[in-house]
Amino acid sequence: MEEALSKIPSYSRELGLNLRVKSDRFKWFIASMLYAKRISSKIASETFRRFVAEGLTDPNSIMSAGWDRIVEVLDSGGYVRYDFSTATNILENMRMLMERYDGDVDRIHEYALDSMDLEEKLMEFRGFGPVAVNIFLRELRGIWVKADPKPSSYAKIMASKLGLSDDIMRRYESQLVRLYIEYCKSKSCSECPIQSLCPNPNHL
Repeated sequence: MEEALSKIPSYSRELGLNLRVKSDRFKWFIASMLYAKRISSKIASETFRRFVAEGLTDPNSIMSAGWDRIVEVLDSGGYVRYDFSTATNILENMRMLMERYDGDVDRIHEYALDSMDLEEKLMEFRGFGPVAVNIFLRELRGIWVKADPKPSSYAKIMASKLGLSDDIMRRYESQLVRLYIEYCKSKSCSECPIQSLCPNPNHL
């Protein structure tokens, strides 16, 4: 089972990000805001790629672009439902990141006292509720020492369905969430990459 789960790309890996690279951790910070909204992962992914294509990959470039340009980039990726509010959140978060952490996402982790404090610091950013915090931190387990969010409800459902231990659930949380959203929720069992290993196909 672990071998099969390891072959399912996390969202950050699918975006071509290596979260052991500092600049990619900032990019994942932006991407996490996009994925957290009630919008398809495909649209969020495409929108993030538009940010990269436009060179909006650091706080200064994003702030220099301004609100109107950020809205245009969001719209070009299909992120039209939340374009205005998300543009506002992104710009406000860049301002806050510059003022409190010198534009360095890693300093949020450095300044945090522990895992809980890290989550609280992240939730001070606009649009970073529990969902966004979980998306951002679950892929930083093993990279940031204090990154250990409570597993999402989707991961718990899948772990129970597959009979996985808590340790394995945390290690492969991103993959389990993808399985739930992309296959189990829509009952697309025939397309599921772990269909042959699932003890209860067609049932959540």
